[in-house]
Amino acid sequence: MRIKRLTEGVVNRIAAGEVVERPSSVVKELIENSIDAGANRIKITVEDGGRSVIKVSDDGHGMEPEELMLSIERHATSKLKDENNLFSIETLGFRGEALPSIGSVSRLIISSRVRQSNDSWKIKVNGGIISKVEATSRNPGTEVSVRDIFFSTPARLKFLKSPQTETRHINEAVLRHAMANPSIAFNLLVDGRSVIKLEPESEIKLGYLNRFCKIVGKDFRENALTLDSVRENIRLFGYSGLPTYNRSTTKHQYLFVNGRPVTDKLLTGAVRGAYRDVIPSARHVVCCLFLEIPHEFVDVNVHPAKAEVRFRDPGIVRGLIVGALKHALSDAGHKSSSSIGHGMLGAAKADGLKAYQILSSSSPGSTENQPKMFEGEPGGRVFSKENINILAEYEDVRLRDKAYPLGAACAQVHATYIISQTENSVIVVDQHAAHERIVYEKMKTGIAKGSVHTQILLIPEIVELDPSGASIIESRSNELKDFGLEVETFGPGAILVRSVPAIFGNGDVQSLIRDLAEDFSELGDSSTLTSYLGNICGTIACHGSVRAGRLLNEVEMNELLRQMEVTPNSGQCNHGRPTYVELDLKDIEKLFGRR
Repeated sequence: MRIKRLTEGVVNRIAAGEVVERPSSVVKELIENSIDAGANRIKITVEDGGRSVIKVSDDGHGMEPEELMLSIERHATSKLKDENNLFSIETLGFRGEALPSIGSVSRLIISSRVRQSNDSWKIKVNGGIISKVEATSRNPGTEVSVRDIFFSTPARLKFLKSPQTETRHINEAVLRHAMANPSIAFNLLVDGRSVIKLEPESEIKLGYLNRFCKIVGKDFRENALTLDSVRENIRLFGYSGLPTYNRSTTKHQYLFVNGRPVTDKLLTGAVRGAYRDVIPSARHVVCCLFLEIPHEFVDVNVHPAKAEVRFRDPGIVRGLIVGALKHALSDAGHKSSSSIGHGMLGAAKADGLKAYQILSSSSPGSTENQPKMFEGEPGGRVFSKENINILAEYEDVRLRDKAYPLGAACAQVHATYIISQTENSVIVVDQHAAHERIVYEKMKTGIAKGSVHTQILLIPEIVELDPSGASIIESRSNELKDFGLEVETFGPGAILVRSVPAIFGNGDVQSLIRDLAEDFSELGDSSTLTSYLGNICGTIACHGSVRAGRLLNEVEMNELLRQMEVTPNSGQCNHGRPTYVELDLKDIEKLFGRR
C-alpha cells in the first residue's frame, strides 16, 4: 500500500480520540479555556450525561471574529508566550487541539463578545465542516455549545457508559477545577437541575479550605491538618485529613500542580507512603494538596489530556510531600477524627442503644468500698465525715486530670476500654490500640537513635518453628539485634531467644517470633529489615502492648492517657484503627433530650 497524506478531517478525528475521550473530557477542556480567559463565573449545562448537550458559558475576556476563526484551527493558541519553550507553560491549555477536536466529532457553536465591545459573534462547526462567522447577541464572555457528541464517529458512542455514569465523571471534572479556583463561581446544571453551585470565596487565605469543605463536607474543617512547606524553591500547601478521617476510595484526594488538577502516580504514592503506618491499607486519606513548582522543573506536555505530569527531580517532590505530611501528623499528636464520636452517637440514637451502659460507671474498680449516696440503701453505709474527706480529695485529683486533653480516667469496662472525662466530653479509649501506638513510636525512635534498650530473659525462651521459619529467623539474627532481639538456633526447627526489647515487657515471645518468621518470608532475602522498619516495629508493638482483657487500676489508666498525649500519631494504632472516641457533652445531652 502506498503512503498517502490524511485529510484534515481524519486528522482531527484521530486527535479527538486522544483529547475527547468522553463528555467529561469536553467539559474539562472548555472549563480550562474559561479559566485561562480570566473568567469570574463559569456555568456548565449538560443533558443526557453530555451526549446530547454540553454548554459552557463564562464572563471571560472573549474573542474577536478573527480569533473565533483561528480558535477552531488545529495548533492555534493564544496561550504560549514563547512557542519555542514548552517548559515554561503558565496556562492550563496550550496545545491548540481541544476546539478543533471537539468540532470534528460534534455539532459545535462558539459565541463570544469581547468585554470592551458591543458586538457579539458566533461560528459553527458541524462534524468538522466550518461555517462563516455571524453576528449574534450575548453578554461579554464566551459560550461554547456542544451537541450530539460523536455523531460523526458513531462507533465511539458505543463506548460511552450510562448517562448517570457520564454525569458522575462530569461532576468530578467540575469539582476538581472548582477546588483549584476558589475565587471563581461554578454552576453545574444537569438536565435542568442545579447540582453544583459554588459562589466565589472572598477570603484568599481560607478560600481553599472553605471551598473544599463545601465539596467534601463541613466536618472536614475540624479534622484537617494544615500544610505549608517549602523545599528547594518548591512549595506544598493545602489540607489533609486526620488518619481516622478516611474514605474507602481516593475520590476525595485532590492534587494540583501549579493550579492544574492531576492524577499523578508519584503524588498519590507519596501521600500513601506518608500515611502508611497510620491508616488501614484499604482506606484512603482525604486531602487537597497544591504544589507550586517553577515551570521549568515540570513537564505538563506528557499527554494530550494533560492529566499527567513529569518532574525533573521526582525525589525532591516526593520527599517534600512525605516530609510535610509526616510533620503535620506528628504535630497533630493524639488528635483523632471528631466524626467517629459523632457516628457513635448517631448510631446510638438511631438504634435506641442505652447510652448509660457506657457512661454509668463513674469510678474505677469495685463499688464495694465506695461510699453510698443515701442511708438505708441495701448494703450501704452512712456518709461519714471521713468518707466525705476522702471523696473530696479524690475529686480534687479528678478535677486536675480533667484539664488534660484526654481527661481523667473514670472506669475500665469489659477489661478493654478506658472511660475518661474532660471538662466538656467523655472519652472511650481502646487500651490495646493506644498502648500499641505508644510502644511502636518508642521502638522507632530508639532504632533511629541506635539506642534500643534490651531486657535479658532470666530464662531464655525456646520457640519451636518449622525448619524454614527457623532458618529465616537465624539468617536475620544480626539485624534483629538492632531491634533489641537476641536470637540463636537451638537444634533443628527451634530458636532460642535470649533478650527482647525492654519496652516489650511481658509480651508473648512465642507469638512474636512466629509472626516475625512469617513477615520475613514475605519480605524476601534481598530486603533489609531497616527498609521495613514500620512492619517489624508494628509486629513487636502489637505483641508487647497492654492486651485487651487486662485489668488496669486508676494510676495505670491515667498514665496511659498521659503517654498518649505526648506520643505522635496516638489517635490511631499502627494498623490505622482509632485508639479513642470522644463524645461531646452537648451531643450526649441531645441524645438524652436535655438540649
